[in-house]
Amino acid sequence: MTAEARDASVHDTIPKLLLRNAKIRGARPAMREKDLGIWQTWSWADTLTEIRDLALGLRAMGLKRGDRVAIVGDNRPRLYWAICSAQSLGAIPVPVYQDSVAEEMGYVLDHAGVKFAVVENQEQVDKLLEIRETYTDLKEIVFDEERGLQNYDIEGVRSYEAVQQLGRDSGENEDIWRSEIAKGKAEDTAIILYTSGTTGRPKGVVLTQGACVWAADTAQDFDNLTEVEEVIAYLPMAWVGDHVFSYAQSYVSGYCVNCPESPETIIVDRREVGTTYAFAPPRIYENLITQTTVAMEDASAIKKKMFEYFLGVAREYGEDILNGKSVPLMARLKYWLGNFMVYGPLKNRYGLSKVRIGYTAGEAIGPEIFKYYRALGINLKQLYGQTEAAVYITGQPDGEIYADTVGTPMGGVEIKIADSGEVMYRSPGIFTEYYKNKEATRDTKTADGWVHSGDAGFIDDNGHLKIIDRAKDVGHLNDGTLFPPKYIENKLKFFPNIKEAVAFGDGRDSVTAFINIDLTSVGSWAERNNVVYASYQELAGHADVYKMIEEHVDEVNRELSQEERVAGAQISRFLILHKELDPDDGEITRTAKVRRSLVNERYAVLIDALYDPARKRQKIKTEVTFEDGRRGVIEGDVEIRDMKLHVIDRASFKEAAE
Repeated sequence: MTAEARDASVHDTIPKLLLRNAKIRGARPAMREKDLGIWQTWSWADTLTEIRDLALGLRAMGLKRGDRVAIVGDNRPRLYWAICSAQSLGAIPVPVYQDSVAEEMGYVLDHAGVKFAVVENQEQVDKLLEIRETYTDLKEIVFDEERGLQNYDIEGVRSYEAVQQLGRDSGENEDIWRSEIAKGKAEDTAIILYTSGTTGRPKGVVLTQGACVWAADTAQDFDNLTEVEEVIAYLPMAWVGDHVFSYAQSYVSGYCVNCPESPETIIVDRREVGTTYAFAPPRIYENLITQTTVAMEDASAIKKKMFEYFLGVAREYGEDILNGKSVPLMARLKYWLGNFMVYGPLKNRYGLSKVRIGYTAGEAIGPEIFKYYRALGINLKQLYGQTEAAVYITGQPDGEIYADTVGTPMGGVEIKIADSGEVMYRSPGIFTEYYKNKEATRDTKTADGWVHSGDAGFIDDNGHLKIIDRAKDVGHLNDGTLFPPKYIENKLKFFPNIKEAVAFGDGRDSVTAFINIDLTSVGSWAERNNVVYASYQELAGHADVYKMIEEHVDEVNRELSQEERVAGAQISRFLILHKELDPDDGEITRTAKVRRSLVNERYAVLIDALYDPARKRQKIKTEVTFEDGRRGVIEGDVEIRDMKLHVIDRASFKEAAE
């Protein structure tokens, strides 16, 4: 354990760590925000002042220990400070996904019993005012950006600056605030984070201060994090990954968190701050590859050949060079030249040139995608975590990194595999309960502290954990062939032209799939090939697009045919959906996880058609939510494409086993 980590074990709450940081590293940067192209910096001493003034203002407004405070908006310093301000008074922050529709947001606020809300802008204020008409517990709304709100003369709605000024004018001094912080204990509730709700209503995961500090402490020890790290905060604040990486860990390690100007400028902003410690779900890394693929399609023939050649060099030698292994001199020279001409510019384009440690988590990442980044010399690693674990369950130690595992147990974590094949874990970071849901808590956490992960997996010969799929999703075809839908879907999503996929097959004779095309990638292809289209639906149904996707599905089938356990799970038929799966329509979560039960119900007519060999097309009407919140219906006439399956060489499997 590092000296910093030992210190953190004494400072057992985030607000206490704030006081420590302001004392020992007061002049060092704590947060930055880019606004109108200019970065503004706040030191740890500045941060303490901002948080103190807001906390005293909220206290003057009546915020009490145990009250719940909603936090809604994009990643902004003031919203992170609001979390700490609430915690310093013993109140409980409840971050909410900023793109939630009013109905979703209303459920969380109602369930959590929220009385106060700190939000980013007018959009969130309007949403909360709509909610407040039927939900009367919400008393006070505090907004950050005043644009569009200057003429809002509404009781219980006030600006962030006004609340801070109230704190400065309240007559209460800093000693009172510090005494409130001193009352805090490790076992106090630090935050309630609502799960993505893939199987129903979101559940409120209650995490203690001790759990959050332990998680940050463990990460610091595992990766030797220091105060000089640079992190960019861009993931939803309601997601546990952002809460730990962009909040708790910064208070433990003392590093600087940078808030981008907008979601559209993240890559540029990441490049400008020189991110050293990066965290992203697989879809972010997939999108970067898609952008590269699209760009290379427009490149000259010479650039394409150079890219392909040096990418081949990277695939052959990049991993060994990254791990410090012995590599022939000529190969090292080729890689050095490739880094100068291809890998370096690519990493700079991604904003990952200075990354010392990169993580992917939240969903399984395709092995090909994972290997691609490591081949470029980016130290990308996998970790396995859950909201209920304050993120950390397993991680990949340097020098022990494999594309098909998620690493070994983090410090203080115990893992066991239940007889059913489900992964179970126990650690100092596990959740206290699901808020107001004793039944779900009992079903998930045993009396002696073991948590059911809901994931099927096993420990390999190297002591590394391998995750197969969600335990409830893993099934079998009628002939007994293993059917791991997520494994198949991830193979499909490796192709930049495929944004999302949903596989079916449990209890069936064969595997079929829905495909969502990636509009950026396929749209670029359409432009280059003079394919005219007016909508996603028109492009998705184009004959040449079907041919392209058919080739991708065929490649996935070829790969599956060479893997003994899933060789019989090749995709026999597929269709390209007439609309994108959308969180506003409830089909995927705000963290882009497919809600399988809802998809099965909503698109039952298409699933039935996939399993009827006589049907080559199927008409469907689907309810949708438009960007302005209006609801409507779109109609589709979807083509169903049959696939020729690859021959399975059972003899080769037998020889390999022998």
